[in-house]
Amino acid sequence: MSEQVLPFYLVCDESYSMQGPPLDAINQELPLIYQEIASNPVVADRARLGIIGFSSTAEVLLPLADLNDVHSIPQLSPRGTTSYGAAFSLLKRTIEQDIAGLKQAGHAPYRPTVFFLTDGLPTDDWHGEHKDLVSRDFRAHPTILAFGFGDVDPTTLQQVATFRAFIANGDMSPTQALREFARQLLNSVVQSAVASSSNPSGTAQLIIPDQVPGYTVLAPDPL
Repeated sequence: MSEQVLPFYLVCDESYSMQGPPLDAINQELPLIYQEIASNPVVADRARLGIIGFSSTAEVLLPLADLNDVHSIPQLSPRGTTSYGAAFSLLKRTIEQDIAGLKQAGHAPYRPTVFFLTDGLPTDDWHGEHKDLVSRDFRAHPTILAFGFGDVDPTTLQQVATFRAFIANGDMSPTQALREFARQLLNSVVQSAVASSSNPSGTAQLIIPDQVPGYTVLAPDPL
């Protein structure tokens, strides 16, 4: 029987508005996330985590991988504007390639989970690329959790999310809010992997936060 694996993606805004404490906080937390996952054999066995950065363009900063094989973590760097469309287009192509690769390696991949992080308004018309990504016609369409802070628009976050959106409520500094985001990403990966490995049926289980300290929960846009 093929072993279930859970693909997770961090899709992070690298536009100039993220410069300073926001990106510094993420860059400090990412190595800790990878160390925590790689140090837990059950989690490392079940979970895969990739990173996509976006600004005016998007790029795969860390391909989806077994974290035991990862020896260095990329640093996010501020650049350009905020093209959601570039992020969603690259994410769809990346998921297609990654799912095919996992299957070819003998795994049974679960539907991908995306943690999308942004601090501002998109500078492009991104709705077409997003529609293609989340369409039921795309068999591997991901579950998207959208996190926002700064000048982000709540309605835009709701449109991005397919499951749940979170917006920083001002109770924390941007640095604290970003570190809390990182903790939630780590907790979801770890808890999902552990729950899946201990499930008698062998079926993968996705554990997603209901509440996040410092954030207000928004329902996804029903449209």
